[in-house]
Amino acid sequence: MTQRWAWAEINLSALAHNVRVLATESAPSEVWAVVKANAYGHGALQCATTAIESGASGLCVALADEAIALRQAGVSAPILVMSEQPADQHEDMIKYGLIATLYNRATIEYYANVAARLGVVGAVHIKVDTGMHRVGTEPKQAVEMAQLIAAQTWLQLDGIFTHLATADVVNHEATARQIAEFDQVCDDLKLIGLLPSRVHIANSSATMNHVGIAGQMKNAPTMTRVGIAMYGIAADAQNNSFGVATGEALQRVMSLKARVSHVQWLGEGEAVSYGLHRTLNQRSCIATLPIGYADGLPRGLWTTGEVLIGGKRRPFAGVVTMDQVMINCESDDVQIGDEAVLIGQQGEIQITANDWARQLGTIGYEIVCGISARVPRNYLR
Repeated sequence: MTQRWAWAEINLSALAHNVRVLATESAPSEVWAVVKANAYGHGALQCATTAIESGASGLCVALADEAIALRQAGVSAPILVMSEQPADQHEDMIKYGLIATLYNRATIEYYANVAARLGVVGAVHIKVDTGMHRVGTEPKQAVEMAQLIAAQTWLQLDGIFTHLATADVVNHEATARQIAEFDQVCDDLKLIGLLPSRVHIANSSATMNHVGIAGQMKNAPTMTRVGIAMYGIAADAQNNSFGVATGEALQRVMSLKARVSHVQWLGEGEAVSYGLHRTLNQRSCIATLPIGYADGLPRGLWTTGEVLIGGKRRPFAGVVTMDQVMINCESDDVQIGDEAVLIGQQGEIQITANDWARQLGTIGYEIVCGISARVPRNYLR
């Protein structure tokens, strides 16, 4: 089968580099690679395998189905499912050796009963809500949850964690409060001999912003969850690139490209695409790319978006359509088959996911997660 003229290139060598840099930055903590949402649109199996080969100790996902798919593809590394899952998935989670996240009494008891029926010990982490207010047990209930898990013959308390709400903002006071609250929970568990071996609080933002968690906690974290940074994207959409304490910059993993599928010359005064909103002020070469909002090219980019063709920035000529977008190449004679870069680098110029994010008032995470499944991923090493 011939490949369509729109594709994403996933540079696994760049991902491996990023994992090694983040592992150095996080030492002595273990690094666990977050590969939820199809590895933020990059491809879960390929990214998970590369991350483990490059030094990650385990993987994190959002859904049991994501973890089970990795197991069925042959991934044997530890996998943490980061929130409670429906009861009808508990049996498969235990059978596939997944690490469950639990934070409600009823779920703990049900999960323990399933593990007992199967005769298999289920590893679990407790999630503590220290201020994000999404999911997790209240800090004052964490000891009770740990004691309940410890009382279950068929459960093993493998870890405890929380999630920072403002780590992408340097020196935010809420981050300090969350760290202190989590440290107190760890202290309380330590006093009764129930502090597990894996303690984690740092995400990509905390790692890259050098929040200094270890220096603020008596109970030093032993694990770091790295997500967006592993893919070479800054959590803050105002940043395009960032270095770390080692001096090594993280590298972009995804590029999004297309080939020109159609070319036409239109005269001054003509308009392009739905609504005919944008009128040409000179005779111009209009190049069509076979990629649209169904592929993850946001329709909202049409007013400010650009692509790279022939080493130059080229503006969108009109509204992004479902399957195609038209580009204004002005007086340049662009040819069918010429390569266009939507995210990535061409010559000395680059366009990043965070460039799109700034224009749309969102974050780079949403951009790369939104590149749809019908865009082929080509894996480079």
